Amino acid sequence: MEKLDLKKTRKELFTAPLNRFVPINVPRVSYLMVDGYGDPNMVPAYKLAVESLYAMAYTIKFSCKASGKDFVVTPLEGLWSALDHESFTARRKEEWDWTLMIMVPDYVDDDTFLAAKTRAREKLGTLPGSLRLESLEEGLCLQALHIGSYDDEGSLLAVLHGEIMPSGGYDFAGRHHEVYLSNPRRVPPGKLKTVLRQPVRQN
Repeated sequence: MEKLDLKKTRKELFTAPLNRFVPINVPRVSYLMVDGYGDPNMVPAYKLAVESLYAMAYTIKFSCKASGKDFVVTPLEGLWSALDHESFTARRKEEWDWTLMIMVPDYVDDDTFLAAKTRAREKLGTLPGSLRLESLEEGLCLQALHIGSYDDEGSLLAVLHGEIMPSGGYDFAGRHHEVYLSNPRRVPPGKLKTVLRQPVRQN
């Protein structure tokens, strides 16, 4: 059985030039999602969100595999927002709203999701109330690859917000998006690879 690998079929969503933002058009994509608020290093809800998303993703994977449709579980992703955009460049994490996500194939439907949710709840004991299957279409975005600690993203984002977007006539059109290509439990902070994406519209 051939596995669907979304990192390959949607390669443009998982690759970008190092430290250089380029335009990309992001189509409608299906995700497992969980919402939360606050410093991801401090709030227990963040850890539960990550555990729940992976439990759901692998439960859905094995369910689909049993019916003849296997796929590779994709990396964790996150949408981030705050009332003040400078919260990101200043890394004031306690001010952040976040939505953690894992991309799933388009053929994953509500029935598959609900069945997986029942099994994941039995395994974990509890699941976030905001856990859901939802599609997201970001459209025009600026995207770059960052290598290094998450806390070192600020300078690159400052260039995006203060130079690239104003000079290109861009305005914010959605939440800051990160794709975590590296496993932080296995990769040193200085070598972490993260795709940074900002939905935009032209003035």
